[in-house]
Amino acid sequence: MGRKKLFWIGRALGFLLLIPGILGWGKEGHYAVCKIAEGLLTEDALAAVKELLPESAGGDLAAVCSWPDEIRHYYHWRWSGPLHYLDTPDFLCNYKYCRDCHDSAGHKDMCVTGAIYNYTMQLASAYQKTNLRLQYNLTEALMFLSHFIGDVHQPLHVGFTGDEGGNTIVVRWYRRKSNLHHVWDDMIIDSALKTFYGSDLEIMIKAIQRNITDGWSNDIALWENCANNDTVCPNPYASESISLACKFAYRNATPGSTLGDDYFLSRLPIVEKRLAQGGVRLAATLNRVFTSRRDIAQAR
Repeated sequence: MGRKKLFWIGRALGFLLLIPGILGWGKEGHYAVCKIAEGLLTEDALAAVKELLPESAGGDLAAVCSWPDEIRHYYHWRWSGPLHYLDTPDFLCNYKYCRDCHDSAGHKDMCVTGAIYNYTMQLASAYQKTNLRLQYNLTEALMFLSHFIGDVHQPLHVGFTGDEGGNTIVVRWYRRKSNLHHVWDDMIIDSALKTFYGSDLEIMIKAIQRNITDGWSNDIALWENCANNDTVCPNPYASESISLACKFAYRNATPGSTLGDDYFLSRLPIVEKRLAQGGVRLAATLNRVFTSRRDIAQAR
């Protein structure tokens, strides 16, 4: 994506309004992605992140990873709604940036992958000898980027247009009425916390971190890598998500169905791996952006 197009995205975000959109991973999922990422940051990247975090975060990136969900319904932030997801044509289990990255009004680049490119560029601009850095709030860019890298790893954030990424597919999660998107945002994680982790999110995160170190150790380099030495590469992540949506999220989840143990136990490994991949890739992106320690506080 060229610099001119990225600059256009930055300008467009200030003018476009929200068509009602979709939340990302629930608060627990975003917290997990960012907590995993924090543990994988280089010394330089961690220092830069801490300089950019708002005081309310207490030096903890995970503490503000749900901020884009918390503010998106306020009038001032309504333009950010379409940036949390993208929709593909119905029953096409593939993703193409030029075809799929737009909001419901047709504005190009207004989707989660476009936002990831944009906010990475904004952070990287702090290291360039140009005036571009003066146009961006780098604290907000960091929080948006961290959130959206989490979002693109939730399979139904790259779901079908017709059902709004599973939002209009009404199902029961055990005895509770819900919709398929909410099941993947929150309910699989909530059930896992209660069933396997004593309702303790930190224990779940540590279990995922152990899998990163042990079970998935041979895959980490592939997860981290971006082709052509790009700083960020969300397109493959979106392609993975729509493939997983077709194979696992939509499968056996027709309107009115009850999803229970079979669905939960077979989908939980997918959810935990996507949380792991989101954390690893967020860390890799920030490590590439902040390759050496610089004083960026003045750019906040």
